[in-house]
Amino acid sequence: MTARVVSLLLLILVASCSQPLTVEQRVIHAIREMEAKIEGGERRAFMEHIAEDFTAQDGRMNRDQVRALVVFQLNRYERLQGQLFPIAVAETGPGTATAGFRALVTGGPGWIPDSGQVFDFETHWRLEGDDWLLASANWKPVPLDQVLDELPLPDGGP
Repeated sequence: MTARVVSLLLLILVASCSQPLTVEQRVIHAIREMEAKIEGGERRAFMEHIAEDFTAQDGRMNRDQVRALVVFQLNRYERLQGQLFPIAVAETGPGTATAGFRALVTGGPGWIPDSGQVFDFETHWRLEGDDWLLASANWKPVPLDQVLDELPLPDGGP
């Protein structure tokens, strides 16, 4: 047997023995994919993760309005980046879950952002077929002083 055949057989064996991803892992994967798509300026690919009946900000925004917001932000900033802090996922029922996290969103014309804001996100997810789709989301800005107050002090600090 050639090395290529042996490698292929080992890959098949490992894949067949692996455990299926948990709900938490699949939702986090969807969030990370959305992060990568928005950072890559791929609005259509980003929107594929959002359910058709999506609502945001307690029902004050729909999917089309969020798409317009995404287009606006991508046109406003040459480079849009997000840094997500720990994502907490809870399965809320068969095919439903919530995910909460904090994100630092920055934008600017190049590698060094010229603006940024920290947001708290609360999201609701629904399994449709094999895909976890974002069904609803709420976000609110976090004041800088609150962010700074929550940072851990370095060793030896008061």
